[in-house]
Amino acid sequence: MDDTLILGAVAYDAKVVPIWDGFRAWFVERGLAFDYVLYTNYERQVEAHVRGDVHVAWNSPLAWLETVRLAAKRGRTAQAIAMRDTDRDLTSVVLAREGGPIRALADLRGKRIGVGAADSPQATLIPLLALAEAGLEPGRDVEVVRHDVLLGKHGDHVGGEREAVRALVGGTVDAACLIDGNRLAFAREGLLPAGATRVVHVTAPYDHCNMTALDGGPPAAARFRELLLAMSYDDPQVRPLLDMEGLKAWQPGRTSGYALLERAVDRFGTLDAWLAVQ
Repeated sequence: MDDTLILGAVAYDAKVVPIWDGFRAWFVERGLAFDYVLYTNYERQVEAHVRGDVHVAWNSPLAWLETVRLAAKRGRTAQAIAMRDTDRDLTSVVLAREGGPIRALADLRGKRIGVGAADSPQATLIPLLALAEAGLEPGRDVEVVRHDVLLGKHGDHVGGEREAVRALVGGTVDAACLIDGNRLAFAREGLLPAGATRVVHVTAPYDHCNMTALDGGPPAAARFRELLLAMSYDDPQVRPLLDMEGLKAWQPGRTSGYALLERAVDRFGTLDAWLAVQ
């Protein structure tokens, strides 16, 4: 019987292949039979995980909630077994043009706000929750201009956020939503000229991706988690892989940082149609 542990991951970028090829070699050298399967979108990955095609999944925060809820429909439970050090306590920002009249969320009433893709937690769902909870209902009190780049990837790329920022700088929207780390990256690139924008809102902190396992999985999943947490940034074999994956250390998974996103998907009915057909 093949005892290879299979991981599911989404091909949101070409670097995904060298990252997981490198990790696979590292795991195999330490006695863990390991392979991975790439999916074009998170919904297919979640369905495959719950069906048993893969044993663990590298999930976006929205895919984590999808897994929790789909697994519950099948009488199963999901566990976040690991996450990157960089997945914890992130924030998103709402930007407006410097020198303009928008200084707080209340000033956005009747305005146009640029967001990322419809399924982006950081650039759409969580910022729009902040507006809604401040009394500005999206689609009623503010006009939402979506930038649906690579739907199904859950915002695990900069495409939608980049387009939202371009729209802000170009004057076609009054504000733009993005994860704070991309605000800094876009400033370094010159997409956000120095002094051109102001931060009018910072969301509460939230967590991002995690490694997800289901109850009843193979014993090798425990060894996989053990090896992940043992990876060292000082190891020259894995350091470039960790750099590409955007972390310096794997940490134990936690679920407390998904409360904001859970409120958002419940408020906006984000998962209702998808779950109804599962």
